[in-house]
Amino acid sequence: MSRPETPPEPASTPRPPAPSDPPPALSSGVRASAAPARGRRTIAALVAAGAAGAGALGAAVAAWTGALSPAPLPREAGPLARGAPPERAPAAMSERAPEPHGRAPTAPPEPPPERAALPLDDEDVAPATLEEQRLRLFARMRRELELPGEAMRQVEAIFAASPVLGQGNPAVTRHPMSRSECRRIRAAAGLRPQSAPACGAPGMAPLFDPSRGQTAESARVCIDQLEFPNLPCEYPVVHVRAREAALLCRAVGKRLCDAHEWEGACAGALRDPDVEYEWARPRGEASAHHNALREKVWSYGPEKNHALCGTGSSRTPGCPGGGWDRCGSNTYPAGAFPACQSPLGVFDLHGNAAEHMSIPILPEELASSGDRGFTEMKGSWFAFASMEVHADDCRWRAPDWHGTRIMSKGSHANYHLGFRCCKDVEPP
Repeated sequence: MSRPETPPEPASTPRPPAPSDPPPALSSGVRASAAPARGRRTIAALVAAGAAGAGALGAAVAAWTGALSPAPLPREAGPLARGAPPERAPAAMSERAPEPHGRAPTAPPEPPPERAALPLDDEDVAPATLEEQRLRLFARMRRELELPGEAMRQVEAIFAASPVLGQGNPAVTRHPMSRSECRRIRAAAGLRPQSAPACGAPGMAPLFDPSRGQTAESARVCIDQLEFPNLPCEYPVVHVRAREAALLCRAVGKRLCDAHEWEGACAGALRDPDVEYEWARPRGEASAHHNALREKVWSYGPEKNHALCGTGSSRTPGCPGGGWDRCGSNTYPAGAFPACQSPLGVFDLHGNAAEHMSIPILPEELASSGDRGFTEMKGSWFAFASMEVHADDCRWRAPDWHGTRIMSKGSHANYHLGFRCCKDVEPP
């Protein structure tokens, strides 16, 4: 392997975007740079209106979008195939061609009925600053995750302690798909967040081994279906250190996953830790031995196909391999690829954001006993179709890249690196 997925970051200190930095353009076509001063005042109103209800939110969106453009074009309910252009209305004819000699004039054909236009999605409007991005994210988490107030206070405090933690630098990030497009795709595929009684939390999938007669009802652990914050069509949280990921999982009543749990969720069968780890063996030797004997399978099937997952985005031109200032987190909305789903119902285990996990060297370092393990990065990321730098099958384990203890304050972070959480559950 030529180089790791997450090369070292530049030595310069990360700098959050200045208030004057232009916001990014999203694929929704909304122009968010026409009135930056007014935009910074108005997006806070969007967040407040979202918490107040749909009616207030619609009014706030209308005011916000009116400030950006006198007459924005409506988004059409276009085809759901990735990259398909929206249909165009037939061009108006200023005059009709003369009829052939001797033929009576015929009436012009009836135009096809107009397609129903979808309203502008308020969350397709790009935030101008990291603070605005966070406010909008917190508002949606409060609405949809049913978290206690103390949990949200802990989440917000963890974000506040970092100068970069969020969904990417708004000044340089260019997402390849809007949230509203993701919602249309998921609706057409009939996808809804899983609600497994065994997990006791929305949007989680039970982990078990069907080959041994286990069922979802007997599962002892569950995993988030989507990357954190585990909300459909929300962009993953990135620039997160392993320590911050562990703290955020604990804040919402979960924990960071162990490597074998992520691998089992991907391959469709959770194996026992004693089978998956060679306790007390040096990590490099243990991982090499594991990789040599592993089965090669992807979450979507036995053959690799990058096109099925969120791997077709691109890295920011001039991105040196890491850092906040020059590398946009050009991720897709979570769960936007229906085919990129594991047999146990977990999405985006390939593509979108790579993910922090914990790898234990000793049995007492399993995440269920506390965050005592070492850092492990799982999965591929959003530009993997064009720059594949390592294997990304379900049970492959990475070398010791940027290796630290999970709770080290110097654990690694980067523009394409996120995480998801697990939760221990009691069997019935």
